[in-house]
Amino acid sequence: MFFIDTIELEGLGNRHYLAGGTETAVAVDPPRDIDRVLAAAARRGVRITHVVETHLHNDYVTGGLDLARVTGAAYLVPAGAHVSFARTPVADGDTAAVDTGLVLRAVATPGHTPHHTAYVLEEDGAAVAAFTGGSLLIGTVGRPDLVEPRLTGELARAQHASAHRLAAELPDATEVLPTHGFGSFCSSAQAGGDRSTIGREKTANTALTTDADTFVAEILAGLEDVPAYYAHMGPANAAGPAPVDLTPPAVADAAEIAARLAAGEWVVDLRNRVAFAQGHVAGSFNFEADGKIATYLAWMIPWGKPVTLLAETPGQLAAAQRELVRVGIDRPAAAAVGTPREWAGEDTALASFPRSTFAGLAARGTGDVVVLDVRRDSERAAGYVEGSVHIPVHQLHQRLGEVPAGTVWVHCAGGMRAAIAASLLDAAGRDVVAVDDGFDAATAAGLPVVTG
Repeated sequence: MFFIDTIELEGLGNRHYLAGGTETAVAVDPPRDIDRVLAAAARRGVRITHVVETHLHNDYVTGGLDLARVTGAAYLVPAGAHVSFARTPVADGDTAAVDTGLVLRAVATPGHTPHHTAYVLEEDGAAVAAFTGGSLLIGTVGRPDLVEPRLTGELARAQHASAHRLAAELPDATEVLPTHGFGSFCSSAQAGGDRSTIGREKTANTALTTDADTFVAEILAGLEDVPAYYAHMGPANAAGPAPVDLTPPAVADAAEIAARLAAGEWVVDLRNRVAFAQGHVAGSFNFEADGKIATYLAWMIPWGKPVTLLAETPGQLAAAQRELVRVGIDRPAAAAVGTPREWAGEDTALASFPRSTFAGLAARGTGDVVVLDVRRDSERAAGYVEGSVHIPVHQLHQRLGEVPAGTVWVHCAGGMRAAIAASLLDAAGRDVVAVDDGFDAATAAGLPVVTG
């Protein structure tokens, strides 16, 4: 008998896997914080003998090299991936024995990257699961534009061919286990569902239900902005990431927090957006610990700029640190646990701003305020409040000067990104109201929404 355990990183929208038998196992595309993989192996009572990468990842820093070092496992990386460390190069058709009766077979699936490789788990010669990385996802495929702009069209066509190869060679009952596609920006479209098989994908995956020309045209037309930090992930993975350090950062008092703000460093408040709006250190930014902190903070912060984290509890701080090391923000410059009053000091006034809803905006009227939409281009294309200004949240920090004068009512699709944007505007001295509401409520509130 075999097992497959899933290690899900909801914030980044990725899944990682541990698969094996009664004694040994393989780790697939492991996360940077390898203690989660080691804990999964300990629960199963198995030894990790192989660590495999489907490709050099663009959206997170891998823990593969560190996991292989710690466990003594063979580190299997596609032969076409140019790396600076010793590894076992893998080519199409190569196999590795995982446990008695269990074999992992490499299948070249270029598209997401030129060297992308899927791994088919076979039990007694029969395929039971395919670790498809960023090739065949659930209902879609991985985006082909993360390597080199001149290769995007070629890789999109290769992605179509790779999906068809997997569909043709594997039985319909084979489970499809991708790394990306659960909210990851590595996915070319929104993936649907939590589980799938080759048979299901044959009827539901756009790569398998459309011809190559149509598929390529549609996938290229649907590509969205690439998170800025992706530019740093591939090189970090190729160089060989260092082990993580999750020990608590140096403690900052109110004076140090003020000094870091004065120096232009980023001070990030991890509390929920309601608490932040009610009172916070002036100049700090709000990235909720329960939101996509790794994605949006890494996307927006100037790379390498020191960041200080403010948390309500040690647990909140530790969780944020863990999220951030996965995207290469290895060590906060400092941190503080407590309350805004403690962070600001007794003699310093806290900043605050109001929150509202689309109904509140409709009651107020839009005639003499700025309505700022911070959603992505594709979201706005589906409908927007008439007369609103559009600056995606990941561009706002560089484009604050483009926001017209006046009180700014800022919204997104649900509230989280609006809260980030409101904190940036508030720190810049603007009068702001955070619309904490679902965008569907705009029409119900009677606001004029342009569609089509």
